[in-house]
Amino acid sequence: MTTLADLPDNRSARFGFLALAALLVAFHIGLIFSGLVPNLVARPLHMALILPWVFLFGARGWRLWSGVVLAGIGIAGTVWIAWNADMLADQYGFLESEFQVWLAFALLFVVLEAARRAIGWPLPLVALAALLYALFGQHIPGEFGHSGTPLRSFLGTMVIAEGGLWGSLTAVSVGVVSIFVIFGAVLNAGEAGQGFMNVAAAAAGRLRGGAAKVSVLSSALFGSISGSASANVASTGAVTLPAMTKLGYPKRLAAAVEAVASSGGQIMPPLMGAGAFVMVELTGVPYTQIVTAALLPALLYFFAVWIGIDAYATRFHLQGLAPEDRPARRDVAVTAMFFLIPFTVLLVAMFAVGFTPQYAAALAILAGAALLLTDGSLTFDPARTATRVALALLTAARQVSMIAAIILCASIVIGVLGVTGLGVKITSVILAGSGGMLWASLALTALACLILGMEVPTTAAYVICVSVAGPALIELGLEPLQAHLFVFWFALLSTITPPVCGAVFIAAGMIEENWIKVALTAMALGVGLYLIPLGMVTWPAIIGLGQAPVAALIAFVALGAGLAAISFALIGRVSRVIRAGLAVLGLGLIFGPAVLG
Repeated sequence: MTTLADLPDNRSARFGFLALAALLVAFHIGLIFSGLVPNLVARPLHMALILPWVFLFGARGWRLWSGVVLAGIGIAGTVWIAWNADMLADQYGFLESEFQVWLAFALLFVVLEAARRAIGWPLPLVALAALLYALFGQHIPGEFGHSGTPLRSFLGTMVIAEGGLWGSLTAVSVGVVSIFVIFGAVLNAGEAGQGFMNVAAAAAGRLRGGAAKVSVLSSALFGSISGSASANVASTGAVTLPAMTKLGYPKRLAAAVEAVASSGGQIMPPLMGAGAFVMVELTGVPYTQIVTAALLPALLYFFAVWIGIDAYATRFHLQGLAPEDRPARRDVAVTAMFFLIPFTVLLVAMFAVGFTPQYAAALAILAGAALLLTDGSLTFDPARTATRVALALLTAARQVSMIAAIILCASIVIGVLGVTGLGVKITSVILAGSGGMLWASLALTALACLILGMEVPTTAAYVICVSVAGPALIELGLEPLQAHLFVFWFALLSTITPPVCGAVFIAAGMIEENWIKVALTAMALGVGLYLIPLGMVTWPAIIGLGQAPVAALIAFVALGAGLAAISFALIGRVSRVIRAGLAVLGLGLIFGPAVLG
């Protein structure tokens, strides 16, 4: 979690980074209000602004000096492209000089190294393998080779046209993801986080297993704006984990609750992190329709977690929060305004007025920024406000840069798939390997999502998996949005599924418990993450709330009953016969339409 303590000790460096953060935020908000800016101007400048945060912020020694060189090369190259955008547009994706060839290689290398420094080796290695395939794949015999692409044409497509680094994914990063990340940073810098906790505590604190249910509600609320399971665990877990252990919760259960609840934040409307906006670009489905489609499955996920917590609470005799530990009504009402006002501006602007999501978010940012002037006691403190503004700028810059580094690297993979036709070939392999059977293809896709999600963030795993497996699923009968939501949900599996389960590792570390115990408990609590995507296939009406609300609600009730039965079978203290009966009943409710159909 970003704090002002992360800034350098040197006063000039601190001021410099805060100025860069302000420039980055102003640039992205300015794009929303300034009208149309050419893509070959806005997208390269977006990359230029994020490079200092990837290469220089927090760097020491050789990493700092190498970062200065790489950031300098990247900024110079991207600014040159933006400055010469009109000339490059006339080249139609073909490099006309040796300088441009070397510039293309340099920028591709900078993107790979930026992603490596941001998230580690796996995604850059996938992108590097894709580049090598594009350059040398013509020497591969058989159907997986390609006919070859002239070097200057391929590099031009990747670097000076809108088919590689500056393609549709980067457009999402520039125009939509960044503005919502800024929105989340502004909310989190003020009292909105405390508002989430207070509302959750007031709503669920008195119930059986109340502390765990507070964690579920607060993580769902917070996660809808953070879009990161790890950030969610670190933020809400700092409050909920001590509260649960103080009330006698087993450590493995407390950590599992936080990991599972935080993982669900990425599928919770209205924001859903970066994935929803990438889905808009890839499917062409309006954002409002995606949010509506995702609502009932997300509620089912948290319902299943809630049932599991209730079963654990019965087993361990876990009580609710004591009255003195619950917030006063005034505190709930006042602090709730710190997130309700910006969210109301956002939703009214989008759904009632009809503004674009990014324009509505820009208005919500202004509302959230105004609320940084005060706190829960409704007092004004200039020093506190200055600190909050600085924290919002710093958090926004770091998170925008992290996501941009991921998306730029993933854009290389998507660009290569398009240029070489590899995506079509992989789709053919999936179809052949599954024998043309939908459920076999779903299993292969789920496995691919799990493996890829172990090493790369959810959004990147979703983009890569849906690019190669999505067409096969659609060809086998799924609707495009159905296929994309299926892949997006399964890209989340690795947050709680061993051997690599980031949310579990963080929660287990915070509470000092064995991560394997936490993971096993989290998988039982988060059983919905494994079954609800399949329920979207067997009960397709579940994502049709906007078009057929009655059918969607029927599907919601059936899937909810099935998940409740399975969750209680996994966790409840009942006999083996009852456990088996509940499991059969639950599976029958979830998969019955597929069997009968």
